[in-house]
Amino acid sequence: MADEKDQHDSPYFHPKPYGSGVTRRQFLAVAAAGAAAAAAAALSPLKDLTQIPTLRQFLQKHYTELTPEEKKEILGRISAEVREKYGVTPHLTAQPPLDGVQFAYALNMGRCIGCRKCVYACVNENNQSRDPQIHYISVLEMEKGAVNVETSNTDYEGQVPKKGHYYMPVQCHHCEKPPCTKVCPVKATWREPDGIVVVDYNWCIGCRYCAAACPYHARRFNFKEPYLPKEDLNPEMGYLSNRPRQVGVMEKCTFCLHRTRAGKYPACLEVCPTGSRKFGNLLDPDSEIAAIIRDKRVFILKQERGTIPRFYYFTDV
Repeated sequence: MADEKDQHDSPYFHPKPYGSGVTRRQFLAVAAAGAAAAAAAALSPLKDLTQIPTLRQFLQKHYTELTPEEKKEILGRISAEVREKYGVTPHLTAQPPLDGVQFAYALNMGRCIGCRKCVYACVNENNQSRDPQIHYISVLEMEKGAVNVETSNTDYEGQVPKKGHYYMPVQCHHCEKPPCTKVCPVKATWREPDGIVVVDYNWCIGCRYCAAACPYHARRFNFKEPYLPKEDLNPEMGYLSNRPRQVGVMEKCTFCLHRTRAGKYPACLEVCPTGSRKFGNLLDPDSEIAAIIRDKRVFILKQERGTIPRFYYFTDV
């Protein structure tokens, strides 16, 4: 039997829901009582929070502990809340991870033109806030011959692609060893067996430790109540992906798991006009993504961090 270290290094290892014997309620109680300065500091972003969760929401068990009957009841409750707020009955699912699948993404940097169509397709698909704007994807503009992510430009304007520049979209890399999940004090974020790193918005306490730990700046925090016009709501939803979020929680790319676990492509891939984006199952030797990893010149961002991301960059030359 593998020792504890080997288990933690395994891509399929899932920590116990509460971690270190501390439950979400215990952690919040300690913070509220001021017994731990670090916990109080973690909760400081929520000091002006006015949207208090109901008792039923507060007492909800960790997602990984829910029975099918409990999940059905929760999905019904959330659907009713969406219907009341937006006047639309959503198709809300809680699709489990797929067996024999390890999802991965690859991006051809030689083809990306920096049009940002992927950014806004993601916004529309994932019910992201319009005010303030929440974007899961950042497109970095860099001068050819240089690879300096920290000094890249994300606010470029005008016609693209610009002469002498290339473009690198960045989003959640769904790492095999995600540092974000290790620092969450209530285990509200974890890596699923098919490789997708998820967040349970009902469990997130808004401490933002995960955002600080992510080397790819891929997580977004709702400092204000997200604004989503009723006419923009996407009713095709997943519990762990694009259902409406509330103020005080973290969110991020989920590889559109409500789509990909149903055999579809992520929204960002479908809208790409140059075919720069590729997605599939790494464990399928006949898949396009497996062929890219096998035959192309592939690199990963910030390899020195040892996160083993499942988001790859490649070129045709």
